[in-house]
Amino acid sequence: MTKYIFVTGGVVSSLGKGAAGAALGALLEARGLRVTMLKLDPYINVDPGTMSPFQHGEVFVTADGAETDLDLGHYERFLSARMSKRNNFTTGLVYQTVIEKERRGDYLGRTVQVIPHITDEIKRRIRLGAEGADVALVEIGGTVGDIESQPFLEAIRQMAVEEGRGNTIFLHLTLVPYLPSAGEMKTKPTQHSVRELRAIGIQPDVLLCRADRPIPEDHRAKIALFSNLPDRAVISAIDTDSIYRIPLLFHAQGLDELVVEDLHLPAQQPDLSVWEGIIDAMEHPQGELCIALVGKYVGLTESYKSLSEALLHAGLRARRKIRFLFVDAEEIEERGPECLADADAILVPGGFGGRGTEGKIRAIRHAREQRIPYLGICLGMQLAVVEFARHCAGLSHANSTELDPNTPEPVITLMQGWTDPDGQVTYREAGGNLGGTMRLGAQVCRLEADSLAERAYGRREIEERHRHRFEFNNRYLAPLQKAGLRFSGFSADGALVEVVELPDHPWFLGCQFHPEFTSNPREGHPLFDAFVSAAQSYRTQGGR
Repeated sequence: MTKYIFVTGGVVSSLGKGAAGAALGALLEARGLRVTMLKLDPYINVDPGTMSPFQHGEVFVTADGAETDLDLGHYERFLSARMSKRNNFTTGLVYQTVIEKERRGDYLGRTVQVIPHITDEIKRRIRLGAEGADVALVEIGGTVGDIESQPFLEAIRQMAVEEGRGNTIFLHLTLVPYLPSAGEMKTKPTQHSVRELRAIGIQPDVLLCRADRPIPEDHRAKIALFSNLPDRAVISAIDTDSIYRIPLLFHAQGLDELVVEDLHLPAQQPDLSVWEGIIDAMEHPQGELCIALVGKYVGLTESYKSLSEALLHAGLRARRKIRFLFVDAEEIEERGPECLADADAILVPGGFGGRGTEGKIRAIRHAREQRIPYLGICLGMQLAVVEFARHCAGLSHANSTELDPNTPEPVITLMQGWTDPDGQVTYREAGGNLGGTMRLGAQVCRLEADSLAERAYGRREIEERHRHRFEFNNRYLAPLQKAGLRFSGFSADGALVEVVELPDHPWFLGCQFHPEFTSNPREGHPLFDAFVSAAQSYRTQGGR
């Protein structure tokens, strides 16, 4: 029987429910339990796939092709369990499902209402996502008191009754601010937040109190008293220099022990040596590397969350502190590549739309000509092809049809648009709405022997996740090969180019897939390990 931990947030958003829940999940997994996590998002969008990174941050892609909330990236980085489309759903998806049932006549003419029909669908999806796990942590997006999240809160209240005592826990993350003018921390926001929960029938079992400093014992006692909790159930969740320190901080305060006792779980003592090793590597680097990330969302680091984490993971394994140089691609368009002077390596990530692309192309040319290690991901791979075609293959008007639909030399095109030299369509993808029309999820890629990619991965066949709508146009395969570009990775059917390299460059690789989605702090990722190693060689050999 699956046990449930419902994670809610109060006072303000962005307190870190995803990271906190994932850290608790890691502790329970270290105790030998099978753990999974779900994220319930209260917005009306069916999924975050068409939402702007400026508003929502990164879209995380699961192996089965779901476009999900970025918190699922935290879940996979902390847990060994892999997430799927069952692990994330929105208000929009719930209502869409219920309305489709009503249109089919599944409710036999009854009046369809929020209670019980919407809440029943929420509970059904929670139980479906939790199947096979000893413990399921269920994170409710937003903040208690939001109108949007009320059906979710009502659903988990009902589940606590249905599952019975000892099978559910409510864990509430709240804020205990420090007011410099008063010279003290204030517990009143937390008291109000707990009161909001209790007003809708939910009594929290554990409070995680987010603060920028340790919470004094008398404050913890006061919070416990007003929240109807024992003192040990008030946990200090202070700011840290790394989210990977959170499991150790929670364990030191007995959070996992408290949860195991309340849920009557047959759990062993946790082995936290992996997390201790991660922190040791973080605290004792043997040098520093500067990685330039050239994008158009650089002011919002959440937009490249999995990418920055994957580079940090590689840095931990190499015992190097990674210093990020976030460079706005439009700045390179205006000033040129001199803003990349400190970089030991350059990375151009994925993205959509034309803004800043010429700046990215200039950064890629700079990396190629100055022999700086380069990694291009998704759009970064496509623009590397464009740059090479323009400046090395004599195709001066080369471009992607995403950026210039009328380009006479479309080296990158929509999958629907591909034709072979005799005019026959060689590959096609169903078009339609923007949502759900991309190549998504884990796909097999076959690597060429003795290629840079094959040496990085140590094998010829890999599986990586995709999220894109445009691909390399195979009509340009021969002319670009002749000019010196190596195509070293292809889809399982051989129809799609997945990896490109420059053999006469120390380390230059572009991949159509997103390797950052499968990196974690325990095992890293071979491609990022190789990229960071190349950056270290460049720095050691006096490349700059």
